[in-house]
Amino acid sequence: MDTKRLLIVVALASMVALAGCAGLGDGDDGAPGDVETTGGIEDDVAADDELDSGVGDESNLEASFTAAGADEGERAALAAERQLIRTGELRVTVEEFADADEEAREIVESYDGFVSEGARETRERNEREYVSGELVLRVPSDEFDAAMADLEALGEVERSATESEDVGEQLADLEARLENREAERDRLRTLYEEANTTEDVLAVQSELADVQSEVERLDTQLDSLEERVALATIHVELSEEPPETEPEAWYETGVSSAFLESVSGVGTALRAAVVGAAYAAPYLLTVGVPLALVGIVIARRVDLRSVS
Repeated sequence: MDTKRLLIVVALASMVALAGCAGLGDGDDGAPGDVETTGGIEDDVAADDELDSGVGDESNLEASFTAAGADEGERAALAAERQLIRTGELRVTVEEFADADEEAREIVESYDGFVSEGARETRERNEREYVSGELVLRVPSDEFDAAMADLEALGEVERSATESEDVGEQLADLEARLENREAERDRLRTLYEEANTTEDVLAVQSELADVQSEVERLDTQLDSLEERVALATIHVELSEEPPETEPEAWYETGVSSAFLESVSGVGTALRAAVVGAAYAAPYLLTVGVPLALVGIVIARRVDLRSVS
């Protein structure tokens, strides 16, 4: 039992005690009847405590289903039923974006779906424009596979992926928690109507507001999850083929760009010469120097012969 409910029980128990003392002091002036009325509210509090300790236990789904009257067959059927959230992703290259976009919208409408989001972008390359865009489509889950196949036929498929998530347990948990909170809310409403003092009214009202807020939150979550199960989501990217890049003629290059490229070329040539010299140095030392010495000796002998 939480703190607020404990305060309610204590307040009502105090009221019962005060009423009993008043009945003993007044004798036969009808006080016993007042005690009996107050005792009825105390019984309701006890019943509410029993609800909180039994049906209100959110961690025990089996007890929740039992309190709701679900039999063994219903629980087995719920466990066997798969609640899938299905999503798909497509990237397709098309000849004309406008035609493909219109056809994609017609496909989703033919399956009783709708376009959730849409965007397009025009780009330019080599003074030629090409268009690309995205669509977020929602279709009934039982039509998901057929819709994916039709969308893949729009052009050349670059990427196709699908994903499924089973949320059956989440749905069952939300339904049980929502049912428990609704039962608790109904019990608090009964206590609110039977409260006799301002303090009791305010205490029950505060607890009732908290429970009502929880009921609305769970109800919103449940509706959102059920909607995602009922309608699959398909993300589609459509793009025209970008124009090929044409090589630029040398005379179309700007003057500054040409000069910088030339300087860069000179630097590259010098660096290549230095690297080449470094590679050739060992060979020059081991082969070139001895050959040079031999040449000098031969040249001197020739000179001496010519003199003599």
